[in-house]
Amino acid sequence: MQLEIFRSLWGYTASKAQALDELLAAGFQGMEARLPLDALQRREFAAFLASNGVPYIATVFTAYDVLPKQAALPAEHLDDLRRKLGWATELAPRFVNVLAGNDRWPLGQQVEFFGELLAMAHEQGVPVLVETHRARSLFNPWVTLELIHQLPALRFTSDISHWVVCCERLLDDPADDLSPFVERVEHIQARVGYDQGPQVPHPGAPEYATALAFHQRHWEAVWRAQQARGRTVTTLTPEFGADGYLHHLPFTNVPVADLWAVNQWMANAERAHFQRFLEEGQAA
Repeated sequence: MQLEIFRSLWGYTASKAQALDELLAAGFQGMEARLPLDALQRREFAAFLASNGVPYIATVFTAYDVLPKQAALPAEHLDDLRRKLGWATELAPRFVNVLAGNDRWPLGQQVEFFGELLAMAHEQGVPVLVETHRARSLFNPWVTLELIHQLPALRFTSDISHWVVCCERLLDDPADDLSPFVERVEHIQARVGYDQGPQVPHPGAPEYATALAFHQRHWEAVWRAQQARGRTVTTLTPEFGADGYLHHLPFTNVPVADLWAVNQWMANAERAHFQRFLEEGQAA
């Protein structure tokens, strides 16, 4: 199995061309970025991706951004997603990563919504993964496991940092059996969270070694499950970001770290981690 690392464009303000130069120089293979909602921007981005041969993961949100519109009913989320999946095909993404639903819906409504989502993705022929994310339907592991029980065809992007902060602990208790979820993860967003936040100031800091080790064990479990399914390529996006995730010093508002440097550190760490994983598997 090979590891392909994608660069997140979350919070990036320079040109796509500069982002591409930087990611290639850092040994990344592709881009993960929001689907442009403007038709002209989509055409320009599609042409850029095609002319440069850049693998692309599209991120979309239902109703309508990272935080959903609270009054939006499931039907409105589905209509919004149907339109965006159609737009996504213009850019030929590897797959579409969806932040879907709302954490406030009761379980029965969640099940009905995701049943419709699966049918829509199948009808449109678009590979869709649902991301674990606070404020969305998959805001905690227990709701997610209930959904899997009723909709085993769901497939996921795992950003387990959201669950760590939501549950206010590392999910490493013997009772924390996430295997039905792990077996359905297709893509990893590699950000390290801790019990009081979704993003440590720096994943290499010794005071967060325990949190890093937990996340890496989870990623290894995903890789093992993918190997068992016969996957030949696994994808991972270092996703340390801004927007309140990056710590700032009080009063000065100075960020405590450079995000691109942190994401490069995470990429390098996971290349080495993945190689160790492969070697240990061969030695077993």
